[in-house]
Amino acid sequence: MSRLRVGRAPGRPRERWPARPVGLLAAAAALALTASGCVTVHGELALVAPATEAEATKALSDFTTAFNRADKAYDPALAADLVTGPLGEINQAGLRARAVTSPDGNAKHRPLELTDARFLLPRKAGWPRWFVADADSNQDVDRGPDDRRWLLVFVRNGPRERWEAAYLSILDADGVPAFAEEEGYAVPVAADDDALAVAPGRLGAEYVAYLRDGRPGPFADGPHTRGWRTQREKAAERPGLATQYVDRVADRGDFAPLGLRTRDGGALVFFATRYFERQTAAPGYRPKVPRDVKALMTGEVRNTVTREWVSSQTALVKPAGTDRDAVAVTDRLQGVVGAVGS
Repeated sequence: MSRLRVGRAPGRPRERWPARPVGLLAAAAALALTASGCVTVHGELALVAPATEAEATKALSDFTTAFNRADKAYDPALAADLVTGPLGEINQAGLRARAVTSPDGNAKHRPLELTDARFLLPRKAGWPRWFVADADSNQDVDRGPDDRRWLLVFVRNGPRERWEAAYLSILDADGVPAFAEEEGYAVPVAADDDALAVAPGRLGAEYVAYLRDGRPGPFADGPHTRGWRTQREKAAERPGLATQYVDRVADRGDFAPLGLRTRDGGALVFFATRYFERQTAAPGYRPKVPRDVKALMTGEVRNTVTREWVSSQTALVKPAGTDRDAVAVTDRLQGVVGAVGS
């Protein structure tokens, strides 16, 4: 099967150069935490489970079926109505690119299987609604069984809408935290929750600021924080090629952060960012552009290429009052979604 770019070692600053969002990487691999709207039951607001176990099971099955069909054929239309948010944009752009570079489909397709699934169902009033599917995947071919878990966040914006997968996080089995429960249901955290060291709604802005200037902040050192900044610094120093980065917060609609309370009083939060990577070659040279990127590119590369990336992060956030290492970014999944040559 095709692979997502998953960052393993690897806001909104003002842009100093123009970059138009365009629309890479095929996925192998949600929404507002406290959105407006409510359900009225006998004149009262009611907290409602997002789905039954059977409905959640069907949503996961439908996603897996669509994903496999699209990945085998390299046809984004076959999965378009079952993915959204950051995962959806990465998946769809990747499939569009692969359709150009491999028009006969995916000769190395290996069907995705998601087993041993459990569902974390947070109750809330109104729409949108969401839940997390925590399942074992057969895609970790170089690892033993049951040591990697796929956490898929499904969202639904109304009673006539379909469940769509918005976030994907791939964690070690022992890296999945113990989640809090109330009356047998998972507990969502609000975007402005002041019981956390950093509210979910602020994570994107804090992460963008950290990547921009490395200022002291809430993030613990790791491959997706200090390691990611170090990797960028090395890329910027390559002879004959100047590389610049502009990061932005992505938190609207199906890109909004989502979080679940953990038993220790913290939370596991899914949030997204978007960044632009501009490479400018020395006079007389052109940046090298991979085929997958070229398939999504507009314009002609003379001496500059600007890639647009979508990046989704998973973070363990500690309770309020934590002085150091309050946020650990445990996973990052990213993919190129467009490029511009100039």
